[in-house]
Amino acid sequence: MISPKSIHTFHIPVMGLAYTIDSPIRVAQYGISSVISIIDDELMERMNAFYSKKFNLPYQEITKKAQDHRAERITSYLNLVDTIVKEKFSKFKTELTENKLALENFIATLPNKSSIKKELSNVLNGGSALKGSILDYLERHLKAGDIDVNIMTKVDKDNFVNGEQLPVEFNDAHASLRGFANSNLNSSVVLSAGMNPRLYSYFENFNDFFPDSQGQLKKKIILKVSDYRSATIQGKFLAKKGLWVSEYRIESGLNCGGHAFATEGILLGPILEEFKNKKAELIQDTHDVFVKALKLKERIVPVLPLDLKITVQGGVGTADEHEFLLKNYQVDSVGWGTPFLLVPEATSVDKQTMALLANAKEKDLYLSGISPLGIPFNTIKGTTNEYHKQKRIDNNKAGSSCPKKYLALSKEMGPEGICTASKKYQDVKLQELEAKRFEVSLNMYENAKAKINEKACLCVGLANASYLENDIKIKGQEQGVVICPGPNMAYFDKEVSLSKMMQHIYGNESVLSHINRPNMFVKELKMYVDYLKNEIATISEEVTARQIKKWDAFKNNLFNGVIYYQDLFLTAIPSENTNIQMELQFYKEQLIAVTIPELE
Repeated sequence: MISPKSIHTFHIPVMGLAYTIDSPIRVAQYGISSVISIIDDELMERMNAFYSKKFNLPYQEITKKAQDHRAERITSYLNLVDTIVKEKFSKFKTELTENKLALENFIATLPNKSSIKKELSNVLNGGSALKGSILDYLERHLKAGDIDVNIMTKVDKDNFVNGEQLPVEFNDAHASLRGFANSNLNSSVVLSAGMNPRLYSYFENFNDFFPDSQGQLKKKIILKVSDYRSATIQGKFLAKKGLWVSEYRIESGLNCGGHAFATEGILLGPILEEFKNKKAELIQDTHDVFVKALKLKERIVPVLPLDLKITVQGGVGTADEHEFLLKNYQVDSVGWGTPFLLVPEATSVDKQTMALLANAKEKDLYLSGISPLGIPFNTIKGTTNEYHKQKRIDNNKAGSSCPKKYLALSKEMGPEGICTASKKYQDVKLQELEAKRFEVSLNMYENAKAKINEKACLCVGLANASYLENDIKIKGQEQGVVICPGPNMAYFDKEVSLSKMMQHIYGNESVLSHINRPNMFVKELKMYVDYLKNEIATISEEVTARQIKKWDAFKNNLFNGVIYYQDLFLTAIPSENTNIQMELQFYKEQLIAVTIPELE
């Protein structure tokens, strides 16, 4: 029997390490798919102990003494989540058949045009023959949300024992993948942060990623991408290994939470347009490569191309935007991340951080340099992590004790790697800077010092919220909480129930109190214009011909994006046209005023 399709048109993307670590346990029974980060095996081990106790399930601790402890911890936690979700989903279906109020509340959270909403409403109103067999109907049409996982492909640190490097399969991302592959889950792994050929090749070791005798995949691959070109390159690379990408998850380059991977000035609308226009071509081209590879491997070859979804996330905040993305670009689902940080039923956020988020204004949300990965990182001013970090700087003890080392990826000081947020690294860099103190201007010295000190311990800071929320003891140096909302957070200003947020998404009840929220496409355009200005203003080295060429292309792509939006809003969304055209013209003029330096 073919399993029912998702009843919802939104999903909750991965957020930080902790914020969605247990989201499936919270929301999957309602048919909502969400994504767990599987970077932090220590966090997963402790959440395994917490939830095993809460649901009275057996728990066997996996210590670091086990050779493959990282993968084993991940497998064990994912299996626990799977068990809990199945149990909660079964109870929820029974509740819907026995409790009229529960059924009413559930119907209110469904997409207005969905057939399941219509059928269940008929049952409720006594106008359907389904009433006597509602449980049977739910069994056939209701599906639990997917328990998907996320691996940042760059977070693939080499590991050592007694100074000896372990084989590549014990690298962090490789072990994470093995942990997921060995789990009972029938779901997807979301690969983000770009291509890692060694990791992609490692997928070939696990049968679940290849089609079975029915042409089905037990475990699927989702690629988070920022443009079409990246999708085709990565998709075909995997297809040559007999691996099918089941979904391309397009994320705004800048208008998103966490790490921000800016495009070359290509905006989200034009990117979605290209995917829509070339989807059939993408499927067929990739299928041809995929089939050839499966034949060479003497594996089962599907007759028809496998399903391919196109989804989008980054900055969406209203029901109108949600519906427009679905209809105009024909995407399969829209990711809602940042707003769900204010929904305690869906995400794991401590009370102090929740209050900080609810009170955030546009000026408080910024693209920072705090990530040790050296990638711009969306965050918020006033976190407890910021307080503790500054306190150490003021006491001349800058840097983190670096207990987890997931981001100890710099090989600058030796093969075992070091994190740029660590005290060990910052001590060396500050000493080197001090030695050059009188060779540079005071302004350059202060800027360089601030850049060294800015790095934050994300490994601990992005995990602490779950410990605080669940009263789990936090060990080691005090780091506080790092949180990574997108700029969209400025327009959501209160804690919201899951039901109300779902009704907001589907246009039945707004949770926004800000009238002046910009359209998501206009907001992203502003961010890209500001990004270009900042790039030019803060360059510290001599400008090269290559840099000028890059800026010219960036500016030209933004111009093309503005023209695309001017046409789009004229025809597709005439109701919003007047105000948006004024804003587009404003940013067009701002772009014209951007002067790109010339070679001297």
